[in-house]
Amino acid sequence: MSQLFKVNVNKSFDFDISETDSSNLNSTKVSASKFHVLHDNSSYKVEIATSNFNKKIYEVKVNNNTYNINILNNLDLLIKKMGFEIGSSKVVNIIKAPMPGLILEINVKIGQEVEENDPLLILEAMKMENVITSPRAGIIKSISAKQGDAVEKNQLLIEFDA
Repeated sequence: MSQLFKVNVNKSFDFDISETDSSNLNSTKVSASKFHVLHDNSSYKVEIATSNFNKKIYEVKVNNNTYNINILNNLDLLIKKMGFEIGSSKVVNIIKAPMPGLILEINVKIGQEVEENDPLLILEAMKMENVITSPRAGIIKSISAKQGDAVEKNQLLIEFDA
């Protein structure tokens, strides 16, 4: 079974190209970055103008027309779907109680700016104090619990401004 690649051109057009499709392409390397391609009895001059292998982004010129191309394989798509992309930013907008417990201390106020890993509150559960820290930098929009409240698992505690 041949591997499938998701190809996006100019952030507008999406194509599925199989490994078999690419290997059946009639191309001749002219220089380090230039190729001569024959496809459906048409001739094309292709040049890889720039490439970022780690981000899988390429600028390709075909007959002097420039195209920005992003190529993703099955693993890249899975990583993206799971939210583990390199350089991706965290977009957590709410903090929920990870377990039932008692709010011992709230260290932030509405409108306060916080940085990633700043302590937000202390939740006591099973006789242990758990410091709940900020997953991202942001501004506190609302606080749904107060000191001394008993909270249930998944109860909304803090909301960030989007």
